[in-house]
Amino acid sequence: MSEIIKVGMADLKTCIPPNGITTLGLGSCIGIAIRDRANKIGGLAHIMLPDSTAIKGSTLNVAKFADTGIVELIKQMEKLGAVKSRMEAKIAGGATMFAVSGRAATMNVGERNAEACRAKLKELGIRIIAEDCGKNFGRTVIFYPETGEYVIKSVGQGEYKI
Repeated sequence: MSEIIKVGMADLKTCIPPNGITTLGLGSCIGIAIRDRANKIGGLAHIMLPDSTAIKGSTLNVAKFADTGIVELIKQMEKLGAVKSRMEAKIAGGATMFAVSGRAATMNVGERNAEACRAKLKELGIRIIAEDCGKNFGRTVIFYPETGEYVIKSVGQGEYKI
Protein backbone atom coordinates (compact mmCIF):
# COMPACT_ATOMS: atom_id res chain seq x y z
CA MET A 1 0.00 0.00 0.00
CA SER A 2 1.38 3.39 -0.94
CA GLU A 3 1.90 6.34 1.37
CA ILE A 4 1.93 10.10 0.74
CA ILE A 5 4.91 11.54 2.63
CA LYS A 6 4.46 15.08 3.95
CA VAL A 7 7.14 17.73 3.55
CA GLY A 8 6.90 20.76 5.82
CA MET A 9 7.94 24.32 5.09
CA ALA A 10 11.73 24.61 4.80
CA ASP A 11 11.93 20.82 4.72
CA LEU A 12 12.79 18.06 2.27
CA LYS A 13 12.11 14.35 2.00
CA THR A 14 12.82 11.45 -0.34
CA CYS A 15 10.67 8.53 -1.35
CA ILE A 16 10.62 5.33 -3.36
CA PRO A 17 7.76 3.82 -5.39
CA PRO A 18 4.91 3.40 -4.94
CA ASN A 19 4.93 6.30 -2.44
CA GLY A 20 4.21 9.91 -3.28
CA ILE A 21 5.34 13.09 -1.60
CA THR A 22 3.47 16.34 -0.90
CA THR A 23 3.87 19.84 0.46
CA LEU A 24 1.18 22.36 1.29
CA GLY A 25 0.94 26.10 0.94
CA LEU A 26 3.51 27.11 -1.65
CA GLY A 27 3.12 30.86 -1.97
CA SER A 28 6.42 32.54 -2.77
CA CYS A 29 8.12 29.26 -1.82
CA ILE A 30 9.16 26.73 -4.45
CA GLY A 31 8.41 23.01 -4.44
CA ILE A 32 11.27 21.26 -6.23
CA ALA A 33 10.49 17.70 -7.28
CA ILE A 34 13.42 15.62 -8.50
CA ARG A 35 13.45 12.01 -9.67
CA ASP A 36 15.82 9.46 -11.11
CA ARG A 37 14.16 8.41 -14.38
CA ALA A 38 15.52 4.86 -14.21
CA ASN A 39 14.85 3.65 -10.67
CA LYS A 40 12.08 6.18 -9.84
CA ILE A 41 13.67 7.37 -6.59
CA GLY A 42 12.33 10.84 -5.91
CA GLY A 43 12.41 13.75 -3.56
CA LEU A 44 10.72 17.03 -2.83
CA ALA A 45 12.09 20.19 -1.21
CA HIS A 46 10.00 23.12 0.07
CA ILE A 47 12.36 26.06 -0.54
CA MET A 48 11.61 29.36 1.25
CA LEU A 49 14.52 31.61 0.27
CA PRO A 50 17.00 31.81 -2.60
CA ASP A 51 20.38 32.14 -0.92
CA SER A 52 21.89 30.98 2.37
CA THR A 53 25.08 33.03 2.14
CA ALA A 54 23.49 36.10 3.78
CA ILE A 55 22.57 34.08 6.87
CA LYS A 56 25.08 33.76 9.67
CA GLY A 57 25.07 31.11 12.36
CA SER A 58 25.79 27.47 12.89
CA THR A 59 22.16 26.36 12.99
CA LEU A 60 21.46 26.87 9.29
CA ASN A 61 18.46 24.89 8.02
CA VAL A 62 19.83 23.78 4.64
CA ALA A 63 16.37 22.82 3.36
CA LYS A 64 15.20 26.43 3.66
CA PHE A 65 17.41 27.74 0.84
CA ALA A 66 17.66 26.97 -2.87
CA ASP A 67 21.47 26.89 -2.92
CA THR A 68 21.77 24.37 -0.07
CA GLY A 69 18.42 22.55 -0.15
CA ILE A 70 18.77 21.26 -3.69
CA VAL A 71 22.26 19.92 -2.98
CA GLU A 72 21.05 18.18 0.19
CA LEU A 73 18.04 16.66 -1.59
CA ILE A 74 20.32 15.20 -4.26
CA LYS A 75 22.67 13.78 -1.61
CA GLN A 76 19.78 12.08 0.17
CA MET A 77 18.46 10.65 -3.11
CA GLU A 78 21.93 9.32 -3.98
CA LYS A 79 22.06 7.53 -0.61
CA LEU A 80 18.95 5.63 -1.75
CA GLY A 81 20.59 4.69 -5.04
CA ALA A 82 19.63 7.55 -7.37
CA VAL A 83 22.18 8.66 -9.97
CA LYS A 84 22.52 12.40 -10.62
CA SER A 85 23.06 11.99 -14.37
CA ARG A 86 19.58 10.40 -14.62
CA MET A 87 17.80 13.06 -12.55
CA GLU A 88 15.19 15.46 -13.85
CA ALA A 89 13.22 18.15 -12.05
CA LYS A 90 9.85 19.88 -11.96
CA ILE A 91 9.26 23.08 -10.02
CA ALA A 92 6.16 24.92 -8.85
CA GLY A 93 5.39 27.97 -6.73
CA GLY A 94 7.23 31.27 -6.63
CA ALA A 95 4.04 33.33 -6.62
CA THR A 96 3.74 37.02 -5.95
CA MET A 97 1.28 36.75 -3.10
CA PHE A 98 1.02 40.42 -2.17
CA ALA A 99 1.21 43.37 -4.53
CA VAL A 100 3.68 45.92 -3.23
CA SER A 101 3.71 49.12 -5.25
CA GLY A 102 6.87 51.12 -5.59
CA ARG A 103 9.12 48.27 -4.38
CA ALA A 104 12.17 47.11 -6.23
CA ALA A 105 12.12 43.79 -8.07
CA THR A 106 14.37 42.42 -5.32
CA MET A 107 11.35 42.40 -3.03
CA ASN A 108 9.68 39.74 -5.19
CA VAL A 109 10.81 36.73 -3.20
CA GLY A 110 8.82 34.28 -5.34
CA GLU A 111 10.55 35.32 -8.55
CA ARG A 112 13.96 35.29 -6.85
CA ASN A 113 13.27 31.81 -5.44
CA ALA A 114 12.31 30.46 -8.87
CA GLU A 115 15.39 31.96 -10.52
CA ALA A 116 17.71 30.64 -7.79
CA CYS A 117 16.25 27.14 -8.19
CA ARG A 118 16.64 27.24 -11.96
CA ALA A 119 20.24 28.44 -11.67
CA LYS A 120 21.22 25.81 -9.08
CA LEU A 121 19.64 22.96 -11.05
CA LYS A 122 21.43 24.15 -14.20
CA GLU A 123 24.74 24.36 -12.32
CA LEU A 124 24.24 20.77 -11.11
CA GLY A 125 23.32 19.52 -14.60
CA ILE A 126 19.72 18.62 -13.73
CA ARG A 127 17.23 19.48 -16.44
CA ILE A 128 13.89 21.10 -15.54
CA ILE A 129 11.31 19.29 -17.65
CA ALA A 130 8.25 21.25 -16.44
CA GLU A 131 7.40 24.18 -14.24
CA ASP A 132 4.46 26.18 -12.97
CA CYS A 133 5.88 29.30 -11.34
CA GLY A 134 4.81 32.86 -10.74
CA LYS A 135 1.32 34.30 -10.95
CA ASN A 136 -0.51 35.39 -7.80
CA PHE A 137 -1.90 32.25 -6.18
CA GLY A 138 -0.66 29.59 -3.80
CA ARG A 139 -0.25 25.94 -4.62
CA THR A 140 -0.31 22.56 -2.94
CA VAL A 141 1.63 19.85 -4.78
CA ILE A 142 1.84 16.07 -4.82
CA PHE A 143 4.71 14.36 -6.62
CA TYR A 144 4.66 10.73 -7.75
CA PRO A 145 8.25 9.74 -8.64
CA GLU A 146 7.12 6.41 -10.10
CA THR A 147 5.24 8.14 -12.94
CA GLY A 148 6.79 11.60 -12.77
CA GLU A 149 3.37 13.21 -12.29
CA TYR A 150 3.44 16.49 -10.40
CA VAL A 151 -0.11 17.35 -9.35
CA ILE A 152 -0.78 20.99 -8.54
CA LYS A 153 -3.87 22.11 -6.64
CA SER A 154 -4.86 25.71 -6.15
CA VAL A 155 -7.98 27.49 -4.94
CA GLY A 156 -9.69 29.05 -7.94
CA GLN A 157 -7.35 27.31 -10.40
CA GLY A 158 -8.43 23.70 -9.90
CA GLU A 159 -6.13 20.72 -10.15
CA TYR A 160 -3.74 20.05 -12.99
CA LYS A 161 -0.57 18.09 -13.73
CA ILE A 162 2.77 19.08 -15.12
